[in-house]
Amino acid sequence: MRRPRQMVSSPLSPVLHPWPLVPVPCILSAVSVDKSHDRVRRMFGQIAGRYDFLNHLLSLGVDRWWRRQTVRRVPPEGPLPILDVCTGTGDLALAYDRAAGGATRIVGADFCHEMLAIGREKARRAGAETRITFVAADALDLPLPDDAFQIVCVAFGLRNVADTDRGLAEMVRVAAPGGRVAVLEFTMPRRQPLKAVYGWYFRHVLPRIGQFVARNTTSAYHYLPESVGQFPQDEALAERMRAAGLVDVRRWPLTCGVATLYVGEKGPSAVGSRPSARD
Repeated sequence: MRRPRQMVSSPLSPVLHPWPLVPVPCILSAVSVDKSHDRVRRMFGQIAGRYDFLNHLLSLGVDRWWRRQTVRRVPPEGPLPILDVCTGTGDLALAYDRAAGGATRIVGADFCHEMLAIGREKARRAGAETRITFVAADALDLPLPDDAFQIVCVAFGLRNVADTDRGLAEMVRVAAPGGRVAVLEFTMPRRQPLKAVYGWYFRHVLPRIGQFVARNTTSAYHYLPESVGQFPQDEALAERMRAAGLVDVRRWPLTCGVATLYVGEKGPSAVGSRPSARD
């Protein structure tokens, strides 16, 4: 039987404003992927108009199921709001709005204005513009209060944050004690022959299709396999979540390990405090 979570009520600050992304490279291999502020924001700004179409095309629509699994395993509970970090065009924020039946305030944060504009329009078409607030915000320095959200989630965005540990620390900071942090991210399958077949598709076919359709100058769909390859996966990411102050960290491989959902709970000892800037 699942034990009830104890959360503290905390008002959501009405002051929301943009913050610049600090370009702190996260070096996980010999050649680090460029995650500088200008490169990442320009890249997503250029592909924003084709982003949803390509997500569904390149995943054969499975990305929708991954988000549904996230909402099912980390459902809304109680009155506190939900934060979707690196929200992009707002698909996960909209999924949580549907799951909550419109009864919970959702905040979608991203630093790419072009993506946010599409998210706002999608929320308007869904009749959710009064329930979902989209804000321009830096995942490394969220302009949000401590201990405020029942769920802090991110779908396919944490690997784009320049400093993974600092990004996780910010997610934990704004989560309420007893609240949950959920990370949905690409991973590489472990078992053959899927590992070899998917690896070939992911590195050689997907970037060509994405680049052809999106027609951008920043090689966004070559960046995708590079960023996934250098991002911590499986137990390595789970351990970083524990180091950030989460307890009871669990992970669920999805679609034979093509994606993985990581979930942890903020314990009462993980006191919210803004992480210090790094040199």
